[in-house]
Amino acid sequence: MMRQAGRHLPEYLELRKKAKDFLDFCYSPALAAEATLQPVRRYGMDGAILFADILLILDAMGRNVRFVEGEGPRIDPATKASELDRVSLEKMLAHLAPVGETVDRVKSQLAPETTLIGFAGSPWTVAIYAIDGKAGADKSAPRLFGYQHPAELDAILAQLVEVTAHYLVMQARAGADALMLFESWAEGLPSDVFGRWVIEPTAALVKRVRELGVDLPILGFPRGAGGLAIDYATRTGVNAVGLDTAQPLYRATKLLPAGMAVQGNLDPLRLLTGGPDLDARVREIIAQLKDRPHIFNLGHGVLPETPIANVERVLAVIRNQA
Repeated sequence: MMRQAGRHLPEYLELRKKAKDFLDFCYSPALAAEATLQPVRRYGMDGAILFADILLILDAMGRNVRFVEGEGPRIDPATKASELDRVSLEKMLAHLAPVGETVDRVKSQLAPETTLIGFAGSPWTVAIYAIDGKAGADKSAPRLFGYQHPAELDAILAQLVEVTAHYLVMQARAGADALMLFESWAEGLPSDVFGRWVIEPTAALVKRVRELGVDLPILGFPRGAGGLAIDYATRTGVNAVGLDTAQPLYRATKLLPAGMAVQGNLDPLRLLTGGPDLDARVREIIAQLKDRPHIFNLGHGVLPETPIANVERVLAVIRNQA
């Protein structure tokens, strides 16, 4: 489940205390590997999702990423591609090397049948943070920047494509079995700029990863894309698509390419609530996707206050269905 390693687990909260801050947590392979493994040990998950953060790549690019208590991430803004090109690729990858070590540690401790999923933020989502310098609910400033400075945004996205491709290749070589791209801020974009800012850079990223010799499955999650999620799935080259909570599965499964795997899409609030309605919805999701490969997941992240018993219940329902 997305964010399965996190604040709903007491063992995670204890582990977090050992790091001086969140970045230190992500860059400490022993701690990050343990966080990745905790939900697998507790729940018997079929997949382990690398514990890291999509902003590590901006930190490696010299944008001074820091996490402010109660406010979230802060980044030194970059409104020119040249501002993301001040650190050599070699130094960036050296900065991110602890993530590769985390992957290696996790892989060595996982059962062979448990998939290890590496990930990165997709170019548009990472560009939003780079341009805005923070994680705010209103993404109008980066969009306005894109309209006013289209060529500069294209250059920023191209820069992120290249660095992210090498970052993903590093994870693959360290032992990841699959790679996931998080387009966390795909919502609200007109179709023309969705194509230019989301689809084209993602397609370039997938192509570049392939050029660098990695043929692992790539999953893409365009959260909030609405009907454009179908365009994303058919035009980016991803092998599987994650669907958020608002996606109508009965429609998506008819329109997606035949045989394409779907990941999703239980509402995290339903998981939080529990009860018979949760069971019914889990069964309904499975039934609606029975004719194509399906990775059961949430439509977004596990909420911190989610009862462990509810996660256990979902897994029991899934396994009984199988």
